[in-house]
Amino acid sequence: MEEREIEINTETISLDKFLKWSGIVETGGQAKMIIQSGLVKVNDVIEKKRSRQLKPGDVVEFNDVKLKVVRSPKEI
Repeated sequence: MEEREIEINTETISLDKFLKWSGIVETGGQAKMIIQSGLVKVNDVIEKKRSRQLKPGDVVEFNDVKLKVVRSPKEI
């Protein structure tokens, strides 16, 4: 299984936006479809709410890819 860290520059991000941000899907419509189909796990639990708020430390799984949410370092 491929594992990657995806940096976000906000405190939280919704699951559908995270899937787009990470490049797993190209559109919000694709994100909605895979989430509602039960194909996405957050922290090892199937998540069907695309508005689920992710925070640093959360792990999203889809299609043999694990994406860990990490906070990007603040710029000085």
